[in-house]
Amino acid sequence: MTWARLKDDIGTRIAGLTRPTRSDWIFALRTVSAGLIAILAAYALKLDHPQWAMMTVFIVAQPVAGMVLAKGFYRLLGTLAGALAAIGITTVFDANPWLLVAVLAVWIGICSLVSSLLRNPEAYGAALAGYTAMIIGLPAFGQPHLVIDLAVARCAEIVLGIVCAALTSRLILPKLAADAIISRLKRSILDLAAYADGAFSGGDAEKLAGLHRKLIGDVQTLGEMRTYARLEGPSLATRAYPVRRTIGQLLSALSAARALHAHAAPKNAALIPVRAELQAVVGELVAKPGALDDTAPWVARLDAIAGKARQMPDIAAGQDIDWAGTVTRLTIAADFAEAMQQVLRGLDALRSPPSRASRERRQPALVVHRDYRAASRNAVRAAIATLLVAGFWLATKWSDATGTVILVAVVSSLFAARPDPIRSAWNFFEGTLLALPFAFLIGQLALPALPGFGWFMVFVVPILVPAALAMANPRYVGVATAFAINFLAFLSPHQAMTYDPFPFFANSASVLVGILLAIGVFAIVLPADPWVTVNRILQAMREDLARLCLHDRLPRRSAFESLAYDRINQLMPLLQNAGKKGDAVLGGGIAAVTVGLEILRLRNAQQSSAIPPETALSIANFLRGLARELLFRRPGEPQTATVAVARQYAAGIAERSVAAEMLQTAASLRIIAAAIEDFPDFFAKDRV
Repeated sequence: MTWARLKDDIGTRIAGLTRPTRSDWIFALRTVSAGLIAILAAYALKLDHPQWAMMTVFIVAQPVAGMVLAKGFYRLLGTLAGALAAIGITTVFDANPWLLVAVLAVWIGICSLVSSLLRNPEAYGAALAGYTAMIIGLPAFGQPHLVIDLAVARCAEIVLGIVCAALTSRLILPKLAADAIISRLKRSILDLAAYADGAFSGGDAEKLAGLHRKLIGDVQTLGEMRTYARLEGPSLATRAYPVRRTIGQLLSALSAARALHAHAAPKNAALIPVRAELQAVVGELVAKPGALDDTAPWVARLDAIAGKARQMPDIAAGQDIDWAGTVTRLTIAADFAEAMQQVLRGLDALRSPPSRASRERRQPALVVHRDYRAASRNAVRAAIATLLVAGFWLATKWSDATGTVILVAVVSSLFAARPDPIRSAWNFFEGTLLALPFAFLIGQLALPALPGFGWFMVFVVPILVPAALAMANPRYVGVATAFAINFLAFLSPHQAMTYDPFPFFANSASVLVGILLAIGVFAIVLPADPWVTVNRILQAMREDLARLCLHDRLPRRSAFESLAYDRINQLMPLLQNAGKKGDAVLGGGIAAVTVGLEILRLRNAQQSSAIPPETALSIANFLRGLARELLFRRPGEPQTATVAVARQYAAGIAERSVAAEMLQTAASLRIIAAAIEDFPDFFAKDRV
């Protein structure tokens, strides 16, 4: 990046931050205050590296208290695990330096593997355990008697920073995850209502697509907040299940609204009044201020609409009407009303959670997807990168290369599991580079001339407050966080600051080179194609559906919806910048929710005494054919007879009987066929 481009980039970032909200200011001032308290306490305790206490505050700083507690808790666990590993590895292998660095590299690889298989914040703790061993182990190289002192000192500094950040986040105008979940869910409900209103009235396609993307993004955020809320207090643990269940219902409602929009039948006399009532409800929800303060009237109206949609239409002899199609659309409308109703009840459950969780615990017949191949690749890259740079350090005996080795370990393990690790690492490099001149001016010129904690505050606060404001903005959080922590690392504040530029620039150069080397590793060593990961998740989703078709034991509807949310949540970060191609994949993912629910409905129909044996056998044959379609058909290959068979069975069932159970079975077959026709590539093996 040239200096001209860098200047433009800084200007763009500043322009985007001209209007921070009150919440942003609270977060920034709270974070800086916690950092100052942490470093003042570190000075009082005479810790060797007081900057680590203040850096920890900025590392774990988050706008929501539960997020601070979660990140701080797993940072503490990761630090303790890494410290113990450093003590053990250094004690056993210090006599052989090459074996020492090899074992440290393997440890980093193992931790990167575990981190890639977990989710935040657990993943962060696992990655931290890896590079903490390197941070402690390398400075103790050749002096194994120091490793315990280094481990204790680092743990003390980290604990001090975590305690300061956690206390201020809870005591100074706290923003709780539980409250943030409720606020986010209310906005999601209103966005869902706006999407449905537009879908039912034939709204602008671009606006609907934008709302669709936003809703899925909000689902992802709700899932993350669910983890954080559980750590804010024991009473909040009961909110975790309602959030997960409500997320599944959100997806179901979104899927049903999309299907009603894509397969509208304006002249359908039975559907018109139901559709009109649904549109009236969602339209009023969007237009009425404070509509969600009391959900009871909306739940009652949606319940009445769902009941009306579930009633079979009056079927008169001789009428030339597609009764299966009519029931299909009424079923989707009822599904939307019921899912919307459950979302509103989920909001009420979050507002007034039960004192304890009381739900049946039964392992569903579905599995959570973990990408072992991607995790193994990340582990190999982190281990190789660390080993190569550590080998260079040993061969050249260049003392300043220690920082390079540590930064390679940090970046290659911390960002390995990100959807775009090169972009994440580059943002980290940008923030580090921006921090360098500020740290030089303050640490090498200002503080040596004007020492003391008072002057430290005068010089540092005007720099860290804007950085913290940028951290509150999701667009700049990566660069801003890197700027804040590396500014403090380069500054290396001690009670007696001296002008010593050569070590400053040597250390800074080693850090920047380490980050660039890690970026090079991401680009060269086993480079990742995000679409390969996308394909594996899509394959897992198809396997989920096939398992629903064939598995002897049926999961609860909520279990399937929960798993479907988990899959889509994994897809979201990978598809954020994929444009229309990504939208098609996400659309197929939402349609897969509908398909799964209809498969469950068919499986339950098989066991109903109201379904004739020959119809139950036809359902079984169809489900076996659908499983083959999901598992083996590739894009470009002609579709098997599954979709045609679904429509043929549906027509035959409707002709033979107009009983409610039979028409409902025909409707489920029609819905599955329509979803597969809408997204043919999604339901094919190896989509891209």
